[in-house]
Amino acid sequence: MKFDSPLFDKIRIKPRGGKPKPKVAAAKPCEWQGCKEPGPHRAPKGRDREGEFWNYCLDHVREYNATYNYFAGMKEEAVQSYQKDALTGHRPTWKMGQNGGEKSRKNGNNPGFTGQSWNDPFRIFGAGTDAFQQDGKAPEGRMIRNAERKAFDTLGLEIDATAVSLKARYKELVKRHHPDANGGDRSSEDRLRAVIQAYNYLKAQGFC
Repeated sequence: MKFDSPLFDKIRIKPRGGKPKPKVAAAKPCEWQGCKEPGPHRAPKGRDREGEFWNYCLDHVREYNATYNYFAGMKEEAVQSYQKDALTGHRPTWKMGQNGGEKSRKNGNNPGFTGQSWNDPFRIFGAGTDAFQQDGKAPEGRMIRNAERKAFDTLGLEIDATAVSLKARYKELVKRHHPDANGGDRSSEDRLRAVIQAYNYLKAQGFC
């Protein structure tokens, strides 16, 4: 094989003569009035002309940027509104509970479903959903945790007990197991402590 063959030269790691230098596009002339220097530096044209740029030389791009103001000509209220919208990327937002409307609250997340597909016991999405009633009764379909079942069992009540019955049962058990009601006998203190803890837990969960 001839080492000076043009075919052999094509597979060399470094072809003879080195790599061809990439062509560099000539810089556009500076668009500053009266300037004849090249303008390789871009400067934004301003509001309502996003994506458009001026081509300036280094001295004139510095002068332009020193006085550039995107909000020039806008009222103070408009500037504040624009900056507020910029926090969400100028995307629309809604208050919680307003996106679905009355129809969504009645039919849940599926508008074609006639039954209740979810409930809102803490009124996060509005007052129109099933929430705790004044009597403290747990709403139908609410998921009961094991800890809540255990607390009801400690008080000797069903999980659908009302707030009134909860309070009455708590007072009854406290009087029954308090040492003062047993002549100073402290043998039922553990039971009394369990009753108090169960009642406080159910109260914190909104059952009473």
